[in-house]
Amino acid sequence: MVSQPPPDHQLDLRTERLGPLPLVNHFIERMGLPVLLEQYVPSNDQRSAISHAQALGVLLRSIIVEREPIYRQQETASSFAANQFGLDAEQIGHLTDDRLGRALDHLFDADRAALLTDVVVTVAKRFGVSFERLHNDSTSIAFCGQYRGAGGRSVRGRIAPAITYGYSKDHRPDLKQLLFILTTEGEAGVPVHFRCTDGNVADVTTHIDTWNTLRTVAGRADFLYVADSKLCSHENMGHIERNGGRFVTVMPRNRQEDGQFRKWIQTNVPAWELVWQRPNRADPAGPRDEWYVFKQELPSAELYPIVWVWSTLLTLKHTFRRQKNVAAAVDHLADLKRRLAGARARLRGAAQIDLEVAQILERYRVGRYLKVTRVVREQYIYRQARRGRHGADTAYRKITKRRFDIEWALDQENIAYDQRSDGMYPSCRARHDGYYSATRIMPRRLAHARCEPR
Repeated sequence: MVSQPPPDHQLDLRTERLGPLPLVNHFIERMGLPVLLEQYVPSNDQRSAISHAQALGVLLRSIIVEREPIYRQQETASSFAANQFGLDAEQIGHLTDDRLGRALDHLFDADRAALLTDVVVTVAKRFGVSFERLHNDSTSIAFCGQYRGAGGRSVRGRIAPAITYGYSKDHRPDLKQLLFILTTEGEAGVPVHFRCTDGNVADVTTHIDTWNTLRTVAGRADFLYVADSKLCSHENMGHIERNGGRFVTVMPRNRQEDGQFRKWIQTNVPAWELVWQRPNRADPAGPRDEWYVFKQELPSAELYPIVWVWSTLLTLKHTFRRQKNVAAAVDHLADLKRRLAGARARLRGAAQIDLEVAQILERYRVGRYLKVTRVVREQYIYRQARRGRHGADTAYRKITKRRFDIEWALDQENIAYDQRSDGMYPSCRARHDGYYSATRIMPRRLAHARCEPR
């Protein structure tokens, strides 16, 4: 028996937009985030159709999938399938920008540090985050505009971060900024701690507070704390070790230990030990990415062990960068030389010329490799001593004109000196830390924290 198809009026075709929200909602629920938001940002007004936690959940999902402004959240939520933003159809009608703004105000007033701690602890339990190795870094977030009211004022008993000028890691000193500090766990890069602070805060002053918070989150102090050269200070390293912590950091170039090793390596060959290698990701047919370590006999000034790290690809990168910078500086010096030799050269003062030369060398950081000299060229012009037609007995006078010029030469000794230590940098670790545990922890991460070569 063949069944008859239903009449056309019984067919209903419905299309709903899901996007990645089913997966996003799965992990939000697994993190226990809705319950924690209800706990720390409660809604006391029972007349509200949307709770603060639900409104913040809408913003969180929007940031992940759409990144629309606050005034377009209602339009965004209604374009997806019902309940994907944690609201039903009736609640979406009440999703105004004022409602979202009030939720953000209550989040500002809440104990955000405790909220973040509970979120991280819950994630650690449900996703198996071990807190064995934590990587810390910071970056500056630039803002276009004056932000005259964002000067670190007090808002309802809390101090808001100051949007102000500071050291710009985006090389935009003309813009105000905030400092974002993020710590992730291990190689997976799971975020475990974040905080925002004033734009003029120095990185070196942030590590103690960050480490103290991480110790509370992890529930212990013996995790390995990895950070860049801003951690390498007597106060930071001493605080971590006195409290039973472990750390690995990069020593900056201005430390005397760095200069001593680079001088020592001119006449000595370290006993390098290969600890990590892999194929070249950028060029599979190119040289392999190999990492070596060498444990220096003398400790740091604070008596912490020093382990030198050498990367073969980083060596090539430093060499290429030096050649590129020298070539660019020579091009600018040649252009300056042509301007000085021109008939209408405007750079006639010695101080003005020296300033422009110094700016070129500083811009490309090649003061060690290019030696520039300002010289005086004499030009002679002969003119008749008296007016009239010249003849066999006409007398001439000699006029001497002096013009500035520049000459430069490569300092091969300094280039050869620095080439001996290309791709090498010192790392410092806690005294009670194991040798291999301190040197086998993703040396690539520490490489990007190195300062620029001289």
